[in-house]
Amino acid sequence: MPEPTEEMWKTIASRYKEMWNFPNCIGAIDGKHINIQCPINAGSTYYNYKGSYSIVLLALVDADYKFIAIDVGAYGRNSDGGILSKSIIGKKLQSKTFNIPEPASIIQNGQPQPYVIVGDEAFPLKTYLLRPYSRSYLRENEPNKVFNYRLSRARRVVENAFGILAARWRCFRGPLEIQPELVDQVVLASCCLHNMLCADNAFEPDTESLQLPESALLNVDSLRRNSTCEAFQVRDYFKEYFNSNVGSLVWQIESVRKGKNQT
Repeated sequence: MPEPTEEMWKTIASRYKEMWNFPNCIGAIDGKHINIQCPINAGSTYYNYKGSYSIVLLALVDADYKFIAIDVGAYGRNSDGGILSKSIIGKKLQSKTFNIPEPASIIQNGQPQPYVIVGDEAFPLKTYLLRPYSRSYLRENEPNKVFNYRLSRARRVVENAFGILAARWRCFRGPLEIQPELVDQVVLASCCLHNMLCADNAFEPDTESLQLPESALLNVDSLRRNSTCEAFQVRDYFKEYFNSNVGSLVWQIESVRKGKNQT
């Protein structure tokens, strides 16, 4: 996986807008626990909140289900913000050394907005990372529900990518019976092969067939931290765009009122 260039990020953002109607989006992020057998002399290092042993795979995925960047090997017990902040991905995002383009307007003559990645409610809200509004902000607030719906459409790409990965490489459907050093190599190789297959075979996955069994790729626990006022402002700007005449979708209100994808 080559380190993304500014042009690569712009191409990814263009695909997200084309396919998922989310401008300035350069990826969807998520983390999964990969179950392993108890390593030799590991103690509780790899013991996770689900009562099994694991390492963590943190992945950033483009609009076509391909892995842009991954970080694998964090201890299973690290179920908080340390997973993101201590990862290579998190450090590059925070230090602005990931070759991400300068902010760009999402509407004609509009205020420039940062390029962002999207994650679920487990992740912290940052100027570069958007998460859904929490349930306490959804009651009788349709614009917030619309934002969550639109973010969910873009974010589900990473969930589907993990589903495709587990469907293709069935070793991930149960604990890997090898030591952590080899697990890292297996995961890295699997993600690279996944990208090659996605490039050779363009397809739209059947989301019903990508539901992961309980033994495969567990979700990471909450990664939330305090957010800045600027991060809230960025999220609110995207919310206003999604609810405007320029940025709204014909079907979004109907979908929201049916209760779909609001978190």
